[in-house]
Amino acid sequence: MDFALTEEQTLIFDMAKGFGEEHIAPFAQDWEAAGTIPKALWPQIAELGLGGIYVSEAYGGSGLSRLDATLVFEALAMSCPSVGSFLSIHNMCGGMIDKFGSEETKQKWLPELCAMNKVFSYCLTEPGSGSDASALKTRAERSNEGYVLNGTKAFISGGSYSDAYVCMVRTGDDGPKGISTVVVEDGTEGLSFGALEKKMGWLAQPTSQVQFDDCKVPADNLIGEEGKGFSYAMNGLDGGRLNISASALGGAQKALDMTVQYMSERKAFGKSINQFQALQFRLAEYETKLQAARTFLRQAAWKLDNGDHEATKFCAMAKLMVTDAAFEVANGCLQLHGGYGYLADYGIEKIVRDLRVHQILEGTNEIMRLIISRQMIAA
Repeated sequence: MDFALTEEQTLIFDMAKGFGEEHIAPFAQDWEAAGTIPKALWPQIAELGLGGIYVSEAYGGSGLSRLDATLVFEALAMSCPSVGSFLSIHNMCGGMIDKFGSEETKQKWLPELCAMNKVFSYCLTEPGSGSDASALKTRAERSNEGYVLNGTKAFISGGSYSDAYVCMVRTGDDGPKGISTVVVEDGTEGLSFGALEKKMGWLAQPTSQVQFDDCKVPADNLIGEEGKGFSYAMNGLDGGRLNISASALGGAQKALDMTVQYMSERKAFGKSINQFQALQFRLAEYETKLQAARTFLRQAAWKLDNGDHEATKFCAMAKLMVTDAAFEVANGCLQLHGGYGYLADYGIEKIVRDLRVHQILEGTNEIMRLIISRQMIAA
């Protein structure tokens, strides 16, 4: 059993971290204020091979592992969890197309996706189906040319911003076996968007409803087979949960690093506050939580890479453990900054706001508990 990263993995982490420090961190607060991420950023990220992290090299991807991906998203989140998480959603779409699409489908979408000439969003959630995702109502009726879509998707990162939307739609009866996956390109007739949502965090990501009103989609925009879309979506979420966890971990690690530095400089009662034993204990607890979370996350990623029969359970456990620990640590770091932690200039309050949603999306942490317990009982 070897817990060390390979030399290549260390280089991947350092590359992503260095890129974030130069091209993301200095602008993160400005992008948050503007409510958007400049599209010019994405081709730069793609040049590093991060536009199709686990897409096959034959289609322009990097062909990296899920463990490698957690390193990328942890590193990027140290500069901005919102930007890194948005990239993880794009990559989840790429992974689904690469794994389940036909050869023609892969040739059609993946080169542009990997080059990030087209940014992709993932559309599963609806106003009336969040945790109960298989109850989705968006309908795709067969036509001579393909499908006609009607319905609404909610809380879509990249809504009105992205170039293509990977959508779970109902082509058959109620339940998971009636769901298929199609790609809807921006500009398609019948595709529209709701107003941008006003959110607590992830403010740099435009988020809106995605609406379909007799939206006509060609037949060859179907991913894989009809009726398999829900299984594709759930499969994609295993990796998505790892990436969202990694992003939370990176944000919390940045908050802790900033707090250790702040405590060495901040003086109270005649000495640096890092000399008070009660506060030293807090640092020790936070470091332990993040190291334990990191180890468990990488174990879950290893299981997913190796097709372990418990991979789904471990991805759910990692998502539950890591995102809860990350938010607790970030919130505690804000407390250790005192009043300064509440000010935007110090950067801690942004991390706290950004990390809160990691306990909700890609399946709430309550649903993670259901997945874990049900698999335990079934076994």
